[in-house]
Amino acid sequence: MTRDVVDRSTSGLPEGGKARRVYLQLRDDITRGVHAEGDLLPGEQRLAATLDVSRVTVRRALDVLEGEGLVERRAGAGTMVKRPGPIPGVAADFATLMPQVAQMGDNTTARLLSFSYGAPPAGVAQAMRVAPGTRMQTAVRLRLIEDRAFSHLTTYVPEEIAQNYTEAELATTPLFRLLERSGVEVESADQSVTATLAAPDVAGHLGLSVGAPLLALDRVVRDAQGRGVEYLSALYRPDMFKLEMTLSRVGAGEGRHWEPVIKPSVPEAAA
Repeated sequence: MTRDVVDRSTSGLPEGGKARRVYLQLRDDITRGVHAEGDLLPGEQRLAATLDVSRVTVRRALDVLEGEGLVERRAGAGTMVKRPGPIPGVAADFATLMPQVAQMGDNTTARLLSFSYGAPPAGVAQAMRVAPGTRMQTAVRLRLIEDRAFSHLTTYVPEEIAQNYTEAELATTPLFRLLERSGVEVESADQSVTATLAAPDVAGHLGLSVGAPLLALDRVVRDAQGRGVEYLSALYRPDMFKLEMTLSRVGAGEGRHWEPVIKPSVPEAAA
């Protein structure tokens, strides 16, 4: 792994609101290809005039971009755009996400951060339709690809189910498989996706700056009797994880509309 890839995940934002604005503008232009690899950025004085900031502010933004490996500053030649190094990542089809959960567990690794029993937050108890104070097993894990954390996962499982597996097993086996081994027959799941900002502890685990944007996915998994068997609160690095969906235009006349294409799940043996 090259140094610029490592630095890009931990460099942080420049100090000062104006410097951050300049940094984010230039970074977005580079990652979207407005400034291609090998291009020279406008000089500091021109950037300062265009963006209505001081040269010191521009210099702070360029310092961070250089630390991330996105630009190279050459004395007498200017600031040249570099190709971002490859970032390992994971993609999942949103329409068939549940069949892919076990497959993702096979293709990535996990690190268990905490394992405990107790009452869940009130919102979790309500979502799982259990009485307040119901004991649940709570686990916090990181999921990694190529030794880089891309997700921060907090799960809640009713005690009567969780007692069928150990802390050591959860550290090495995907939770979905442990639930099935415990006799749970998953029937359905409700999930939502939104955006949030990284709190200090999560930012540290994912190698991000405090306040960095994250994808947030919440899921309640239910068995055939409608009982909540797992609550997942997942936070993903958006540069390493994406949700995809293929849509087809169906119907006729005024009833013509978009529908998701349900792809067949990948056979476990081929994962």
